Amino acid sequence: MSRHGRARTARRLTTISAVLVGGVVATAGPAYAHTEVEAKDARALAQDVTLDFHAASESSSAGITKLEVVLPKGITPSDVTYDQGPKGWKFATTNRGYTVSGSKLAAGEDAEFSVTVRQLPDAKELVFKTLQTYSDGRIDRWIDLDDSADDGHGHGHPAPTLKLGPAEPGATPVSPSPADEATTAAPSSAAPSEPSDPPASPSSNSSKQADDEADGGMAPAAWAGIGAAGLLVLGGGVWWFKRRGTPAS
Repeated sequence: MSRHGRARTARRLTTISAVLVGGVVATAGPAYAHTEVEAKDARALAQDVTLDFHAASESSSAGITKLEVVLPKGITPSDVTYDQGPKGWKFATTNRGYTVSGSKLAAGEDAEFSVTVRQLPDAKELVFKTLQTYSDGRIDRWIDLDDSADDGHGHGHPAPTLKLGPAEPGATPVSPSPADEATTAAPSSAAPSEPSDPPASPSSNSSKQADDEADGGMAPAAWAGIGAAGLLVLGGGVWWFKRRGTPAS
């Protein structure tokens, strides 16, 4: 092959390689734009485990402003404490998990934060469904249980999943956190303070009792009875004296 032919073949190979590399990069970019969770030596029933979350940005024009995490079964919001995250962002619990939010990050900047879980449940894996909000109102829903769904960008939105190793020998579930105990005990503790039957409305009996107490402990009816008995005795005495005095006259 002539020198000119070899040079033309080399240029063709270079062009093909560039196209292939560009295609790989274009395909790999969205595939790695996931929200992920990691933990060092994560095991079932492990205590005080730090979870590191990484939320990749998929917007070139808006910044991430909030991440909402739905906790898996076995972890309650009161079991989670906030460690660190983007500067100025705040942590707040919800009825199903928690949020980490604040002023918007720079467009294209990923969001990373860490939380500590009081104890991991006895499971093989934990799924942390996550909603990722941007400053323009866009929400990426990382809630799929696998990566098979297609969102129109050539990839799905798998939920962050943490694989757990087997529990250490002798590991047991700890007692519920104080907040959980208060929530659980609230109905039973409140029950004794609530009357089993509604209080009776004031009646004439209660009014009479109040009057009795005001009159020295004797009801007006009793006083009336005594008065009537006195009149009868007095009347009987008068009649008896009159009858006794008639024959004498």
